[in-house]
Amino acid sequence: MMKRPTQRRVSAAGQRVVARSRIERGFTLIELLVVMVIIGLLGALVGPRLFRNVAKSKITAAKAQIVNFQTALGAYKLDVGFFPATDEGLQALRVKPSTANNWDGPYLPKEIPPDPWGNPYLYKFPGEHGDEPDIVSLGADGREGGDSENADVLSWK
Repeated sequence: MMKRPTQRRVSAAGQRVVARSRIERGFTLIELLVVMVIIGLLGALVGPRLFRNVAKSKITAAKAQIVNFQTALGAYKLDVGFFPATDEGLQALRVKPSTANNWDGPYLPKEIPPDPWGNPYLYKFPGEHGDEPDIVSLGADGREGGDSENADVLSWK
C-alpha cells in the first residue's frame, strides 16, 4: 500500500504544521467491528473442537493413571504376596499397612492423585472382574454409569 505524501502547512505563528494523511490516522470503527466479527466466528467454529479434545485427554489421563496404579500394585504383590485389601486401598502403595510384612515401598513416587476430574479413584480387592483389583474413575459427573465424558473409566476394560 502506498503512503500519501504528507502535506506541510505553516501556522499563524510561523511554525510548520504537518497534516497526516488518512492512512496514518488509524482504523475506523467499522474496520474494528469487522475484525471482531471475524474473530468471533473463528472462535465459535474452533472452540467446540478444542473442548472435545480436552474431554478425550482427561479420559486418556485417567486410563494412564490406572495403568500406573496396576504396575505399582504388581510390584506390591511381588513383595508382600497379595494385593492390599479394599479398606487399605491405593494408600497402601505409599504407606505400609499393618498386614504387609515384606513391604518395600513406597511404590509410587508421589501421593495418590485424584482422577482428572478431581474425584478419588475407587479401589476394590478382591475385585469382581478377575484376579486383579478393580480400580474405577467415575468420570466427570462423579456417579456410576454415564456416556462420553461422564462414563466410568475401568481397570478391566
